[in-house]
Amino acid sequence: MGQELAGKVAIVTGGASGIGRATVELFVAEGARVVLADVNEAQGQELVAQLGPHARFKRTDVSKKDEVEALVAFAIEQFGGLHIMFNNAGISGAQHARFLDDKLEDFQHVVGINLFGVMVGCQAAARHMSRNGGGVILNNASIAGVLPGQALMTYRATKAAVIMLSKSLAIDFAEYNIRLNCLAPGHIRTPLTSFAPPGISPEVAERVKQAVGAAFDVNQPLKRTGRPEDVAQVVLFMVGDRSAQITGTVLPVDGGITAGDPVNHLREIMEARAQALAS
Repeated sequence: MGQELAGKVAIVTGGASGIGRATVELFVAEGARVVLADVNEAQGQELVAQLGPHARFKRTDVSKKDEVEALVAFAIEQFGGLHIMFNNAGISGAQHARFLDDKLEDFQHVVGINLFGVMVGCQAAARHMSRNGGGVILNNASIAGVLPGQALMTYRATKAAVIMLSKSLAIDFAEYNIRLNCLAPGHIRTPLTSFAPPGISPEVAERVKQAVGAAFDVNQPLKRTGRPEDVAQVVLFMVGDRSAQITGTVLPVDGGITAGDPVNHLREIMEARAQALAS
């Protein structure tokens, strides 16, 4: 590790697990002082205890504007400023049913965290950055906001909205020397993508994990398991000085899923042709 973020102050929402946790760990290793925000206080406090004096925890429900504003104020109070805001917190929602069967009971909850939380995070961070020479904001969307598909319609809609919000705010914030970009992770192995129901045994959870992982790989050209650490490395690049000329970008971290269909249909066609000619 180097000191790529030495002297920088960062906030990571949803920082207690998954991509957020890997990012917090990497930021601290790269010299940043980091405020980890999450609703999971136990995991958040445990992580900052491991990371030492350059990490702080602030319990934050990002769907509440006053809590996000308090989070930004806390980071400034604790570390003297704010240079990086990673709006990472998100949920998939409870409904995995097809849309006609979706009762939309969790619509407001998903929108509140996935979209409103990102919006107020951008606003609160940019208000400080605009008065203090600029900064970098990175929003976490999903390939579900890029590619149409079945089920999880509220989740898909919020992630698509985050992408458009990010592009628009990049233009709006440029005059303040604030760069704003967006990530679209694919099938990264996190608690959000485990699909393991609560209350099952570790053995059953592992079987679910393996089965879901195999299903994920079907439509991913790069047959490699995506890890939170893979995304964290991209986050580091996007918030650091190496990406100084990048803003308004949506960057997939998806093993090639959004590049196109991984199935060699020409091969299938020619095999079908050969079988027909041989019969």
